Amino acid sequence: MGETIFTKIIRKEIPAEIVYETESVLAFKDIRPQAPVHVLIIPKITEIESAKDLSKEKHSQLLGELFEAANHIAKKLGVFESGFRLVLNSGPDSGQEVPHIHLHLLGGRKMNWPPG
Repeated sequence: MGETIFTKIIRKEIPAEIVYETESVLAFKDIRPQAPVHVLIIPKITEIESAKDLSKEKHSQLLGELFEAANHIAKKLGVFESGFRLVLNSGPDSGQEVPHIHLHLLGGRKMNWPPG
């Protein structure tokens, strides 16, 4: 996988409003928010471009950490009880703009269905 904006954010070469960080996960506010709360949750490893690259054997722990981070962030930002949406786009037709797997955590307003 090539260099992405997320790689530069992980290395702190580009500023981001970080809301959560562990050894393996980084979460920061989206610069084009689609809801009052819009956070991107990314793994710090860079070889996973999309959900199509995931395997149970190699990535189960990492996926658990991403979802654990989502719950922590939702609590921290006050949307855990009222509800939040997690979106994982996979590929260009889904709207994935950065080829680095990431979750969008959206909350702070009533979500519509169906999305997209």
